[in-house]
Amino acid sequence: MRDPAQVAENAPEEPEDLNPYRIAQAQFDLACAHLPEIEPDLMLMLSRPRRTITLEFPVEMAGGEVRMFTAYRVLHSRVRGPGKGGLRFHPDVTEDEVRALASWMTWKCAVADVPFGGAKGGIVCDPAQLTEADLRHITRRFIVELGEDIGPQTDIPAPDINTNPRTMAWIYDTYDLLHPGQNNLPAVTGKPLDMGGSEGRLEATGRGVLDVTQEVLAQGLIPGLSSVSGARVVVQGFGNVGSAVATLFAKAGARVIGVSDVEGGIFSESGIDLEAVQSHVHDTGAVVGVAGTTTVSNEQLLEIPCDILVPAAVGGQIHRENARKIEARLIVEGANGPTTPAADRILMERGIPVVPDILANAGGVVVSYFEWVQNTENEQWDLDEVNEKLRRKLLRATDKVISKRAELERNLPTIRESLADVAAHRVVREIPIDTVSLRTAAYAIAISRLAAVVEERGIWP
Repeated sequence: MRDPAQVAENAPEEPEDLNPYRIAQAQFDLACAHLPEIEPDLMLMLSRPRRTITLEFPVEMAGGEVRMFTAYRVLHSRVRGPGKGGLRFHPDVTEDEVRALASWMTWKCAVADVPFGGAKGGIVCDPAQLTEADLRHITRRFIVELGEDIGPQTDIPAPDINTNPRTMAWIYDTYDLLHPGQNNLPAVTGKPLDMGGSEGRLEATGRGVLDVTQEVLAQGLIPGLSSVSGARVVVQGFGNVGSAVATLFAKAGARVIGVSDVEGGIFSESGIDLEAVQSHVHDTGAVVGVAGTTTVSNEQLLEIPCDILVPAAVGGQIHRENARKIEARLIVEGANGPTTPAADRILMERGIPVVPDILANAGGVVVSYFEWVQNTENEQWDLDEVNEKLRRKLLRATDKVISKRAELERNLPTIRESLADVAAHRVVREIPIDTVSLRTAAYAIAISRLAAVVEERGIWP
């Protein structure tokens, strides 16, 4: 008779759950185990999205044919203020992805102490296969279909993957036509500057990644590395966030040795000429092929030995299968949800800190908040003022997360039993219970802030 223990040991490993919404819930659940003072029913309320809208609408395309499009808008929370979150155009958009992104926005706003809740939108389409006129028609129809479910005090869109200030201009114009005689500028952020957009918004997420990283290093989290100056940096993704991260880190004295986009990556140990990369992308549409660099795959790029790795592409890039191959000393999440719970556990075991997305890439929503304030008050701030306000806000948030992690680690002995219970969750169970990550600390801050407001406001009726 075979030994049952041996059978279990030889059984194939269960596939990792890569569903973004379940990953987001798993991260939430783990943080909840560190907050026994918050009632379970309140935790349940905070975890659920307030509203999920699914739309199916027709659009007449540039060629005359009519196509149906599916779109989502999720409002996760309005506990601390109106919903806030981007709109993405992508062929792989799903409801669960948008729900996850909306929840991450709630926690991101709370960590940064911005008076918004979380929201997110997505339209299932491939912009590369559509004309500008098609994209404009799709955007306008989406806003019309949402009707009163968006607005400056309700739910405020912003740019995300494959959307930009031009897209936000279409949103503003459509909303403004539907609400004549009002100040509608705060209804959407990320607008062009001459339409009420804020200075610094385009590079705000990338600048925030730099500000947070500098403070993490200044606090001594990576021995022997007190700033990004001289650090070897790899950036996965060369879109709006990734290109800004690479450029700003290089200006701060870092040596960017690897970058990538959807077509692949490039590597040079001596450092990459980012102006040459920008020019090459403009001419060819991709980073691969820049003179003096070696071509690598996106998977290989993540495994390049470096001091700082910034995943700034899409979610789920660092997972159970590749986490042991990561050779970075610090990971800073420029993208939303790039690291799975299983990868978190492996990286923690290996002593590689991860600065979580809900802190690291909060610069975009912070400056969106600044834009909303400027629009509401009919003000216009200069770039230096915006950047300084952003830096101060993110430094406070970073210091708070670092101190919260130390506090939670001191309290670990008293909550180890509840952590073991949470770890039975089939996604969370791979998270270690003998230490606390920066991600869990950030979640604990965010959840506590929302819970406090709910207690103060009460449940109506």
